Formats: sequence, structure tokens, C-alpha cells
Amino acid sequence: MICKICNKKITGRKDKLFCSVKCKNYYHVNLRKATAVVVKELDNILHRNRSILLEIMGKRKIQCRVSRMVLEKKHFVFKYHTHQHTNNKGKIYYYVYDFAWMEFSNDEILIIKKT
Repeated sequence: MICKICNKKITGRKDKLFCSVKCKNYYHVNLRKATAVVVKELDNILHRNRSILLEIMGKRKIQCRVSRMVLEKKHFVFKYHTHQHTNNKGKIYYYVYDFAWMEFSNDEILIIKKT
């Protein structure tokens, strides 16, 4: 076997991937850095989506309906959400933390704040 970092020959166990602790640490530190960038970008999008939903809801009650265009103009990114739920009628609720939205066929969006 050859080390994934420095290409030196590995001695010892058959399942080793690195020749030394130094190479192993280098690999894992850089893997965390690369992952952190992607996670940070995604987290920023999710927080922005939540802020948009909060801004639209304002001081309103628990739910409201808006046109899809309202969210699109504020650059809401529909493909990013924290989780989803399908109700017994087959409608899908998409969640961003404590907010959910459901799309209707007439380009209306129902926004719900979970309490």
C-alpha cells in the first residue's frame, strides 16, 4: 500500500491508509476545512431563507399565503430546506428550522411558523 498523502510505502496493518500520524492528521485537517466551506455556504442560504420567511410573516399570526413571486423577488432558494413532511393528503411541507412552506398549484405559497 502507498500513503494517500506522501506516496511512501506503508508498513504495518493491511488496512492502513497513511504512513504516519503526520500524514493522517494532514488529511483530516484539510478534509474538515474543505467540508466547512460547503457547510458554511449552505448554512448561510438556510438562514437567509428563514429571514425571508420571518420578514414576510412579520407580526402576523401563525400562517399566511403569498405569491411565489414574492419569495422569488427576495431571492428565496426553494431547493434548500432543513427537512420535509408529507401530510395525509400527500401535500409536502418544506421546513427551514421553525418555518414551513407548502406550494399550491396556483403559484401560491402557504407559510407556517411552528410554535
